[in-house]
Amino acid sequence: MNILDKIVEHKKEEVATLKLKYKLSSFYEAEYYEVDCVNIIEKVESSKSISIISEIKKASPSKGIIKEDFDHLNIAKDYLGNGADAISILTDKDFFKGDISYLTDVKKISTIPLLRKDFIIDDFQIHQAKAIGADFILLICEILDKYQIKDFTEIAKEIGMEILLELHSIRQLDKIDFDINKLIGVNNRNLEDFSVDLKTTELVAKEIPKNSLLVSESGIHKKEDLEYLKSLDVDTILVGEHLMKSENIGKALAELKEWCKVES
Repeated sequence: MNILDKIVEHKKEEVATLKLKYKLSSFYEAEYYEVDCVNIIEKVESSKSISIISEIKKASPSKGIIKEDFDHLNIAKDYLGNGADAISILTDKDFFKGDISYLTDVKKISTIPLLRKDFIIDDFQIHQAKAIGADFILLICEILDKYQIKDFTEIAKEIGMEILLELHSIRQLDKIDFDINKLIGVNNRNLEDFSVDLKTTELVAKEIPKNSLLVSESGIHKKEDLEYLKSLDVDTILVGEHLMKSENIGKALAELKEWCKVES
């Protein structure tokens, strides 16, 4: 059983508890449920450079605590002030030290799309994501079948949210309906040994439709990484650890923005 399997088993218990605590209708009355989402697809398509989804991430199962002096709002302000195109917020408590309150707090000051990054295995979590202020959600191919991906995508879109559909290898491609899933994330991290290889993005890029919006995730740290990803026509990058470990987050993001510029 790899770490993703362990997380999913724990998430099933978490969702069961959530359903005991809340009725689905309670989310409909939440502050942000009827608020229009900021559209990540439009944001990416309108950018002339590679877009950046900057991540608020305190810890991970493979790295432990990534940022000791963690203040989610200060991090968000650094991102908003230095050109992030969207913000990814970890809401998983037990494995990533996240919290749903982080997303709601950032929503109050944000004008850009916010991603709820968690392990979605039930439609209950989708409605909860809308209620806490998410503009789009992460779906992970490795923990869902093709029918769940389709159903969850349709549910999210019905209430105004978009999907970042993530896969870790080309073995998952047959689960994807590219007519409804346009934003495709490639996580360059191997789920078995946690090694990272940007060539995973290259392998997937060769197999997906040209009109897909390709997001490369994990292992992006230096200018050479961006030059390589530009050669693959990547549309967006999702960066967490590089920014979280920087002494000056704002400065690191501004530098990343420069690397993401595409010559016209």
